[in-house]
Amino acid sequence: MIEAGILFAIILLLIIAGLYVWRMAAGYPHRKSHIAARSIVLCAVIIPFVLFLTYEFMNARTFQLFGRIVSEVNTPQPVVALTFDDGPNPPYTDKLLTVLRKKEVKATFFVMGAQLEKFSSLGKEMVREGHELGNHSYSHPRMIFKSPRFIRSEIEKTDQLIRQAGYAGEIHFRSPYGKKLLLLPFYLSKMNKKNIFWDIEPDSHTDSAESADKIVENILAKTKPGSIMLLHAEKQTRKESLKAVPGIIDGLKQKGYDFVTVSELLAVEGADKVN
Repeated sequence: MIEAGILFAIILLLIIAGLYVWRMAAGYPHRKSHIAARSIVLCAVIIPFVLFLTYEFMNARTFQLFGRIVSEVNTPQPVVALTFDDGPNPPYTDKLLTVLRKKEVKATFFVMGAQLEKFSSLGKEMVREGHELGNHSYSHPRMIFKSPRFIRSEIEKTDQLIRQAGYAGEIHFRSPYGKKLLLLPFYLSKMNKKNIFWDIEPDSHTDSAESADKIVENILAKTKPGSIMLLHAEKQTRKESLKAVPGIIDGLKQKGYDFVTVSELLAVEGADKVN
């Protein structure tokens, strides 16, 4: 509840500051009822404003107060990253790995620690086939209004499981549900972890998630160099996403795109800056 306390303190400070400014501009109210009335008016304005900003900040895909958040990479090169959340989860992950193997594409899997612990052999298979593993927390909670100890436990436990699966590269993080406020970004910045978001998420919208064809159409229309695509193809409820993967790969390859992992995409960005 530390973040809730911080928000309350911000609201209180803004009300106090507002009352002070009001006093300087309009004079000091001589009755307690006048002070109360001013306080009520300021609360009615400030509290909704702070809550609105908090909501926008919590859901922003391109900004966080601490550390680096990445939703896409700025590059002229025709490279994109295909990412999957919430696995591993048989038999859907197995089917997905088969598709990626046949299409000769490497992807980035943001795994849940609890799932990886349960299906450790599947995690090891991902690594053997050259895919990247990212951290999507252990139990997939909304990591807002959580204690620093809880945040650290969710991330560190999953990191350990990823290492046990044999993955040796840099472990990036992705916020569950895309939510973050203050403490999660602060922890990530201390650990030098990037928070990887996305710029395309076709199966998160009801207008495109209902069919594989619409998912493919959405991605082909919106993808650009440096895009990070998010799919949830490892769930029973997202069978259309799984069915869409071959069409996504074929369609983007026909447009001249190459598929890379998130780390490889970030390396491309770094190379572009050097050159």
